[in-house]
Amino acid sequence: MDILAISGSLRAGSSNTALLHAMAALAPEGVDVSIYGGLADLPHFNPDLDPETIPAVIDFRARLMAADGVLISSPEYAHGVAGVMKNALDWVVATGEFVDKPVALINASPRAHHAQEALTETLVVMTARMVPEASIAVPLLGRKLPEGGILADAEIADALRGAIESFVRAIEVVA
Repeated sequence: MDILAISGSLRAGSSNTALLHAMAALAPEGVDVSIYGGLADLPHFNPDLDPETIPAVIDFRARLMAADGVLISSPEYAHGVAGVMKNALDWVVATGEFVDKPVALINASPRAHHAQEALTETLVVMTARMVPEASIAVPLLGRKLPEGGILADAEIADALRGAIESFVRAIEVVA
């Protein structure tokens, strides 16, 4: 099983990215969680551009199509979705990569519910299959834990393990 994990943050020390790396480490045997690192390479969405001539867009779409499910962890800025995350979704809003695709949202701050709600709304419009039992908020705000620190925190690691296992079960139901 192949799961694509997308962090909506470009920061080198991003808590969202660290959460996704920790989830990859906690994934059950036989489940490959790959972290997508190309958000910064996607140009600003412009419907006048031909996406079939833009290597970053071609790659993003291909990775989404190949994935059995998608994990997204994105920060909230000014009560909204991070611009790079929204830009990435704009590139695939009308092309079908998210149709019936299982998606779980991982939140690094329980206070950042506006972005989660906006992401959910956008993904539902794109007809993604949201997996609420695998979508969790993890209290990392202000803790700046790297992947190793997240894995060492038993409470957080257990929550992430439970989320990835729930996500895998939800994907298997459809497969």
